[in-house]
Amino acid sequence: MTENVFVISAAMIPFGKHRSSSYVGLGVSPLIDALQGAGIQKSDVDAVYVGHSYGGMMTGQRITKEIGLGTVPTVNVDNACSSGATAMHEAWTAINQGLIDVAVVIGVEKLTQFGGGALPLSPEDREVKQGLIMPAVYAMRATRYLYESEATVEDLARVSVKARRHGALNPFAQFRKEVTVEEVLAARPVADPLTLLMCCPTGDGAAVVVLASERARARLGAPNGMRVAASVLHSGQVEEGFRDMTKPEISYQSARDAYAQAGIGPEDLDMIELHDAFSIAELVYYEAFGLTEKHSAVALLRDGRTTFGGDVVVNPSGGLLAKGHPVGASGVAQIAEAFWQLTDQAGARQIEDARWALTHVTGGGTAGLDHGACTIHIFEAA
Repeated sequence: MTENVFVISAAMIPFGKHRSSSYVGLGVSPLIDALQGAGIQKSDVDAVYVGHSYGGMMTGQRITKEIGLGTVPTVNVDNACSSGATAMHEAWTAINQGLIDVAVVIGVEKLTQFGGGALPLSPEDREVKQGLIMPAVYAMRATRYLYESEATVEDLARVSVKARRHGALNPFAQFRKEVTVEEVLAARPVADPLTLLMCCPTGDGAAVVVLASERARARLGAPNGMRVAASVLHSGQVEEGFRDMTKPEISYQSARDAYAQAGIGPEDLDMIELHDAFSIAELVYYEAFGLTEKHSAVALLRDGRTTFGGDVVVNPSGGLLAKGHPVGASGVAQIAEAFWQLTDQAGARQIEDARWALTHVTGGGTAGLDHGACTIHIFEAA
């Protein structure tokens, strides 16, 4: 027997450079807000799942102890950029299987501790030893995609322009100023053809969601929230030699399984929060999610079909490009955005009559793998 699982509350802090805050300082405030939003007590929580990549040992326990939330299992999850979403998957699994009734999911990260630049990767990895970093990976992906499709560098800039336009409506976004195509193209080069404004910013942040079973939601008088219609976690398949960098198979497979689990198709989605760490990623993921055929994503962008008033609103929050990417927090922040959209609480960026949402985050640069992990969730307004 499986249980229906609902997200009944969400909270986060504005992403940005919180240099004077610790992991605890980042996580406590949204934790309190999320519990209050759910209308539950600390004694109602059965387990806590915490996603982070660079927080060190017992990050979750250090946060929860500040509000006296103890004794219950607290699980810390490191799955690179997919850490927060993986924590969500673990919480969903426990409730879905009837093991617990109420779970808190925290995503938190403080990247200003590194002083800027690209994120450090495993020094044991053979490609990392050769100097490969994530901007270089996506630059290669962009170069190949531009070669094989009708997309141009200007289209990569248009992705960033859309992200910044959406982010300007989001009080939690790290960047809230709109930009032009010309400004994006003129920005400092990072890895050809990517400029600085085609790359997500690093920063600090935290987001929290509260999950409950259907019976717990009724017992506690909690808000309706949104139903978790699908929760899928995949790891990458080892493949040496040539790999089609324009077809991230882990995201294709995860989307396929998520649609099957939810019983819907891409045409049913009202919004998507996807992993746009670099502008090229958005175009590639349009195709992975079945919004269009391979190498035809640019038509959706140019025609305005992935912004407000279009077929499906992609990254209404501003995405990683505008909202920021404190890696452990990003997956939970995506879920918070879906919650606000499906419960009509998104304010100036509200999508009209939003019913179905998909969130997607990948993680990890590892030799021989497309990505180390991919987590996709599909939600339905309750």
